[in-house]
Amino acid sequence: MSFTPHGKHLIAGNWIASDATFTSEPAHGPAHAFSIGTPELVTRACEAAEEAFWSYGYTSREERAAFLDAIADEMEARAEAITAIGTQETGLPEARLQGERGRTTGQLRLFAEHIRKGDYLDRRHDAALPDRAPLPRPDLRMMQRPIGPVAVFGASNFPLAFSTAGGDTAAALAAGCPVVVKGHSAHPGTGEIVAEAIHAAIASCGMPEGVFSLIQGGKRDVGQALVQHPQIKAVGFTGSLGGGRALFDLCAQRPEPIPFFGELGSVNPMFVLPEAARARGAEIGSGWAGSLTMGAGQFCTNPGIAVIGTGAEGDAFVEAAAKALTDALAQVMLTEGIAQAYRDGKARFDGRNTVKPVLTTEQEGRNARPNLYQTDAASYLQDHALGEEVFGPLGLVIRVASDDEMAQLARGFEGQLTATIHMDEGDTADARALLPILERKAGRVLVNGFPTGVEVADTMVHGGPYPASTNFGATSVGTLSIRRFLRPVCYQNIPQGVLPDDLA
Repeated sequence: MSFTPHGKHLIAGNWIASDATFTSEPAHGPAHAFSIGTPELVTRACEAAEEAFWSYGYTSREERAAFLDAIADEMEARAEAITAIGTQETGLPEARLQGERGRTTGQLRLFAEHIRKGDYLDRRHDAALPDRAPLPRPDLRMMQRPIGPVAVFGASNFPLAFSTAGGDTAAALAAGCPVVVKGHSAHPGTGEIVAEAIHAAIASCGMPEGVFSLIQGGKRDVGQALVQHPQIKAVGFTGSLGGGRALFDLCAQRPEPIPFFGELGSVNPMFVLPEAARARGAEIGSGWAGSLTMGAGQFCTNPGIAVIGTGAEGDAFVEAAAKALTDALAQVMLTEGIAQAYRDGKARFDGRNTVKPVLTTEQEGRNARPNLYQTDAASYLQDHALGEEVFGPLGLVIRVASDDEMAQLARGFEGQLTATIHMDEGDTADARALLPILERKAGRVLVNGFPTGVEVADTMVHGGPYPASTNFGATSVGTLSIRRFLRPVCYQNIPQGVLPDDLA
């Protein structure tokens, strides 16, 4: 299936063009013109989503599961075209786009199967006790119910898995909530073809047309209008700390405040314990370099900081990491703006006397090469800027003189998506002491691995304390993510014939 973008918005079943357009900036291949979103289009999409909720919010679990499966089927029917436009726009290799598409369709199907089982509803029943003294107890039932229309902001670094039909959209649709997506300007053609897949699924499943809309491009006023529209009841966002915090504040300032589920990035610290460093420090250093450069370092779980002891074992780790990074090829970054931000982040490290360069490289246009720096625990703890995420293949090694210093450093980290421990059997006592600290800092703690690569599963948590995310009690990956767009309702003394079908 060939595909040439037409550049329009999808608003409640209709492809609509705007007067003003912007031009895409593909890594290779032809550029295309796309309509620019407006607050007026936001209003149309949100009002249609609210109208659709009165039917879609009350569909059966089987109907919604079939809809999710249909979206996955329609995406697979467009597989080659999705890969072609995705690689052109982002510069990501074909294998990466193919894998990400499989993850996206697999997620839709996993959510379909999950809601068919019904466990996510958390149904509870306290039977009536009419003879209880001194007061009788009424019949009480409880169940999770969808909250209403949800706004989703597409992510720059995952054109499929965290964008138009990605995790936030899939979770909201599974819960019974219509979705309005603000597409990311880094990959508008990819967003358009995925929206076509959703549009086809809506038609084949007989869903209300307002259940999904895609608004392309747009300035800051479009995002503001979306999160402030009174019909929107929650927001899913993956992006920068600055942009996410601004939208979070707007959600809180609304006359009716709404939850903002923002995933804002992380430096994902990695702790190499002494026995592991002695036994295989160089091996871990080489593996870290591979994780650091995966996807040009443009993963939110990129392990940007490694903590290891002073001495020969730590030196071997640094030397192995530096060698592997030296051998790494330049990679195309997602956009010119992201490439410039990476250059700015590198310049921030180059201009500090608290760090020493281990490997520095010249950056060329949209291409990125890895860089490596080193510091000590005291310098890191005194310089807050060293803990700020650099989106790209830049690593910082922090050398510690003792287990106590490593623990002190761990306590000093802000909230993270992940934290990693590398350990051998002789490190068990140290790891047990470190784990309580790290579980307060991160949503996912792993041992003897690398955090790039997030499994879509019932047990996955992709979130963490602020600033990793704006809601530490939620995850944007895995079946638990559906709960973000539900709320509990208690039904007291409701007759069987009146109760929702899932409770009757």
